[in-house]
Amino acid sequence: MSTAASDWSLWSTSARVVVTDANALPEARTITDRLLAKVELASSRFRADSELARVAPLLNDGTEVSPMLAALVRASLRAARLTDGDVDPTLGNALDAVGYDRDIRLIEDTDGLVRAIVSDRPGWKSVSLVGRRLRVPSHLSLDLGAIAKAYAADLVAASLAERLNCGALVSLGGDISTAGVEPRDGWNIFVEDLPGDPWTRVRMSSGSGLATSSTQKRTWQRAGRRLHHILDPRTGLPATPTWRTVTVSAESCATANALSTASIIRGERAVAWLQSKSVSARLVRADGRVVTTGDWPQEFEAPKVMRSNV
Repeated sequence: MSTAASDWSLWSTSARVVVTDANALPEARTITDRLLAKVELASSRFRADSELARVAPLLNDGTEVSPMLAALVRASLRAARLTDGDVDPTLGNALDAVGYDRDIRLIEDTDGLVRAIVSDRPGWKSVSLVGRRLRVPSHLSLDLGAIAKAYAADLVAASLAERLNCGALVSLGGDISTAGVEPRDGWNIFVEDLPGDPWTRVRMSSGSGLATSSTQKRTWQRAGRRLHHILDPRTGLPATPTWRTVTVSAESCATANALSTASIIRGERAVAWLQSKSVSARLVRADGRVVTTGDWPQEFEAPKVMRSNV
């Protein structure tokens, strides 16, 4: 069985598709591009022509949305329930307020003060989705970025395995999903955020997900303060960077992403929370020390050497 991979830049990050049938790679890339374009057109906060932008004025009264947007909202509400609201899809206004109102590559450092979030308090429980009829109170704004990449990774991996009858791994900026038959040696993943960070190697089984949330990437300066994109819904401001990164292994990438993002927000409380759920996770402290929970394979811990990728 001969694997083949395709790598490219996407959504201000990197994307990779690996299939266990090299002959299937061209079609795999075509399928992947088509599905990812649908996800972006449905949910992007940064495109005026996205469905999310177009229906925004109608959401207070409720409106029918596409199957794709409905699926993404449903996944985001599932993540909110799983994390007791730590991962909240109604943080669009809060993200705009702290400066994340455009593609991360276009954000400029500024001396302006961070505006306090008062009226823009998050409220995922106020979102209603019945079938494909979506309602969001007018004082709230959806941001599906926390779940879109992970959901897309699961969607693409499952689609490739089903349509091409082969194994597939999809990585979208650290959100990884696998489906179909495994390679002979399994899916071996190197986990690292930035060069010089502690890294490790893990083996993923088919039909599982791995997600890494980071306070080191998607950052900018505002009023002399370094900000990042993971907001605490209780304050509307970036979570305290207790962890450089949190990586979670779960039955899907969407679930792993929800748990890793919530762990960033929970800070020190994340360790006990993950342990109570028997979650397999790896948390890297701000000083580089590593904490693991669940059955994370500590025997694969490696020294700080060169960075590796999937």
